[in-house]
Amino acid sequence: MIKLFRKIRYDLMGINKTGKYFKYAIGEIVLVVIGILIALSINNWNENRKNENLETIYVLRILDDLEVEELNIQYNDKDSDFANKAIQYFENHKMALENPKQSLIDMY
Repeated sequence: MIKLFRKIRYDLMGINKTGKYFKYAIGEIVLVVIGILIALSINNWNENRKNENLETIYVLRILDDLEVEELNIQYNDKDSDFANKAIQYFENHKMALENPKQSLIDMY
């Protein structure tokens, strides 16, 4: 392909047809610019695709983190409920009234 363009260029310069040569040169420049624009659009498309993939990964990670946090909250709520029940139990128990801290520690 390059040899063909080179042959056309030399033929046009050799016959002293500068007007046709300039038209040819402008056409070649336009082709190069079009090629660069196509390459840039493909690169932008690829970058957008990568960003969308990263976005999907981040959303999935956030959802996983939210599930873990929900489980932690549920665990902490249960733990708090057990602690409150233990405190209520020991407040009404005679042995707990003598040494409430030690009784609570023993309960845990």
